[in-house]
Amino acid sequence: MTEVISVKFKEAGRSYYFSPAGKTVAVGDKVIVETAAGNEFGTVSEANHTVEDDNIVKPLKKLIRIADAKDLKKEEENRKKEAEALKICEEMIAQHKLDMKLVEVEYSFDASKIVFFFTSDGRVDFRELVKDLAAKFHTRIELRQIGVRDEARMLGGIGICGQPYCCKRFLSDFQPVSIKMAKEQGLSLNPTKISGSCGRLMCCLKYEQDAYEYLNSFTPNVGATVKTEDGIGTVTDVNLITGNLFVKLNDSEAPPFKIHRDKVKLISRSRKKKGQE
Repeated sequence: MTEVISVKFKEAGRSYYFSPAGKTVAVGDKVIVETAAGNEFGTVSEANHTVEDDNIVKPLKKLIRIADAKDLKKEEENRKKEAEALKICEEMIAQHKLDMKLVEVEYSFDASKIVFFFTSDGRVDFRELVKDLAAKFHTRIELRQIGVRDEARMLGGIGICGQPYCCKRFLSDFQPVSIKMAKEQGLSLNPTKISGSCGRLMCCLKYEQDAYEYLNSFTPNVGATVKTEDGIGTVTDVNLITGNLFVKLNDSEAPPFKIHRDKVKLISRSRKKKGQE
């Protein structure tokens, strides 16, 4: 077991392990830590704790110090410089007539490197742009192309649920999301209703997928043949959450009636599930 602290560099970013170097920190503390790219400013997301040695990527970088007033001022200055660099880079992109959209600018803590994040539909030859930026800022310049999901995380916004984007608030990693999840959850397959503002399938489809898979494992699906107290019938509709089914009795003109899945016996499943008709 090794004692570590967890540090985040972005609000909704991943947490990384660092050696506390004999110091005790609290959640929310601003700290300066050693990284492969030099010393960086971060926020403690988990105080001193121990983890299995197998969970650590060695060599473990260490905590340099808890940020002081000078460090906090420098970090604030970097944020202002980022806003200025964003405007300058956008002007240069327009001058070079490049097909790219600048999303965010990130200064390293010691200002030895500036990273410009952008999106584009294809490859972009930005070599001349890098030269102009280096001449303007007199430091290392990196242009990094990102996807639309990362763009949404950086810019933020309000989702169709009325809440700020999950990726901006708390998601540290993007999980794979598939159309199969929407089908199993009985959702409309209309792309506008199951896609986020980024244009990709909504990340929240992943949250309840395990629960839906569990419920689907023992709930008769649409088209299944079931036995009820009133006879044998076919399931015409399913509510996985409540467990209620609508069953149309065979050889009967009566409309489908509601019954709980616990009160029916499955005779045969249909190959089609709700949302796949």
